[in-house]
Amino acid sequence: MTYTGAALLGLAFAVALDLVVLRTNLLRRKAFWTAYAIVLGFQLVVNAVLTGQRLVVYSPGAILGPRLLYAPVEDLAFGFSLVLQTLAWWVWWGRRANSRRATSRRTSQARPNPAAASDTRRRLPTDTRRSSTR
Repeated sequence: MTYTGAALLGLAFAVALDLVVLRTNLLRRKAFWTAYAIVLGFQLVVNAVLTGQRLVVYSPGAILGPRLLYAPVEDLAFGFSLVLQTLAWWVWWGRRANSRRATSRRTSQARPNPAAASDTRRRLPTDTRRSSTR
């Protein structure tokens, strides 16, 4: 498989994961696009350094050809899919943890505490107790 094919497959998987599987819908949020713009800026800098210094070399037959700051354009799709997948899982796990906490809170409030009930039975008000002097 070429780097182009892998990048496109990763991109398709990330979009499906976000919109269909996990239903986090990050692609529809302004906050995601703002975060991605920040990541993209740093990705371009790192790609320029790594490919410009020839620390990373791509086979011409494995990429489309066009480059952005020395790096092949496929790097943008690949980086995008990594960021989207990471954030989609993060949001999904966060929702799941919050849902469990809320369920736990509801069930603990719904069930009476047997220890608390027995304590109230033991402590009767003093005026209801029978006195031995009467």
